[in-house]
Amino acid sequence: MYSIAASSFFNPKLPKNLPFHNPNRPLFAIVRSLSVAQEIDKSSEERTESLGLKGLEFPAIKGAKRVVLVRHGQSTWNAEGRIQGSSDFSVLTSKGESQAETSRQMLIDDSFDICFSSPLRRSKRTAEIIWGAREEEIITDSDMREIDLYSFQGLLKHEGQAKYGEAFRQWQIDAPNFIIDGHYPVRELWARAKSCWDKILVHESKSVLVVAHNAVNQALVATAIGLGPEYFRILLQSNCGVSVLDFTPQPEGGTPNICLNRLNQTPGSPVAGGSSAGRKTSKRIVLVCHGVSESDLESSMPYTGNGPLNMLGNIQAQKIAELLLDLKVNTVVSGTKMASVETADTITKVQEAADCLGADCIPRYVETKQIPDLDVESILTQSKKDASGLQNVSSGWLNRLEDDVTTSLWDQSGKSWKHLLYELSKGSDQDNVVIAVGHPALHIAMMGHCLNLTKEWLGSFHLNAGSISVIDFPDGPSGRGVIRCINYTAHLGRWSIPITRSTQADEEY
Repeated sequence: MYSIAASSFFNPKLPKNLPFHNPNRPLFAIVRSLSVAQEIDKSSEERTESLGLKGLEFPAIKGAKRVVLVRHGQSTWNAEGRIQGSSDFSVLTSKGESQAETSRQMLIDDSFDICFSSPLRRSKRTAEIIWGAREEEIITDSDMREIDLYSFQGLLKHEGQAKYGEAFRQWQIDAPNFIIDGHYPVRELWARAKSCWDKILVHESKSVLVVAHNAVNQALVATAIGLGPEYFRILLQSNCGVSVLDFTPQPEGGTPNICLNRLNQTPGSPVAGGSSAGRKTSKRIVLVCHGVSESDLESSMPYTGNGPLNMLGNIQAQKIAELLLDLKVNTVVSGTKMASVETADTITKVQEAADCLGADCIPRYVETKQIPDLDVESILTQSKKDASGLQNVSSGWLNRLEDDVTTSLWDQSGKSWKHLLYELSKGSDQDNVVIAVGHPALHIAMMGHCLNLTKEWLGSFHLNAGSISVIDFPDGPSGRGVIRCINYTAHLGRWSIPITRSTQADEEY
């Protein structure tokens, strides 16, 4: 194992007057040095116009590259509820070791070329377990350490509240602007994440494993797809959760196309827990991509036929329904296409039967609705492009469609998202879980609305048939959605598309 020292790029103190975007708008560029930060005093709109949409630049790559991010397993300080930051006193618990072993099994067939790891013991040990008997050395990089939290480190959360009061409250509710000991930890972390990507992308490798921490993995995902520090705690990273990013080269060189293939695929169920980023939540939307239908193979556009579920699609629907038994579902909504309706019906029947094992019991009622606004298939088929087979391409196939098609998709999905928020708002303060079944393109666009993005981000996400994505609302439907997972497919077992795969020279993701 060998190490990379902290980059000279990392600037420990950013100026207090560093401008930040409105939290409802993505940050398009990351400040790269103190001298640059001191020169920037324009409004966020001016910066957006001068730098261009998602203007953060990355090194050009020669071929497709897949990067798999894994957070370390549960540590002793995780279990104690102690603030770790970049300290190195905690180690993996027995549960953490078991989680790392589960992740190793999840990734055992992968042909990783290289592994980068944080030098902190909890991360390095997780990397060693997952890396197993592979001969290549693990590269430790100090820039991949956890967020620096300075005086907070080592405190139990109630101790932080008692000792730091208002500063601790700001850390909880306004982390991007949180300052301690003269530092802005989240802003520093986002700058450090950009440095990590520069080193990962210039490395001569096609398949990369990165084992690090909660906050730094959030920053790596966010900076890759052009989101700023205001998205801290919005893209969850659970212990040993796996996230996958695909990078494909541009024909003219420059920054590659970047797509988040999946977020936070965990060793355990993604719907069993009741908290998001440590905050309890009783409101949740689960986006379910319907199973494969008999007419999908005949369509020039992914999943746009209107046939019934085929054998694989029925298996996918049943597996989805079984996974969702960990939830008490209130409402299931779907579009009117056969594949969506049949998938929704399977979920509803399993939910209603779940609490009814005795002979005299009365099945629990689950409200079901078919909403035409959740149908986007007719919009996609307006495209003149032959996109057959693109459902297995993770490099953002929606970006290949004509502008008028993506505009219509974006507008329609905005209406669909409002429907879901309305359904979620029912039931006062009681638990409310809404399941939405539809086309992958619809769910990608609705996640974009949830994150307050624009249609230009449609190519930044990928979903497979039979996958689920989970969005929690700890502050209720009027608050910000927290993405618990995207494109989770572990429930499909042998019928799922693998998280990782071998990369041939002529293969395109």
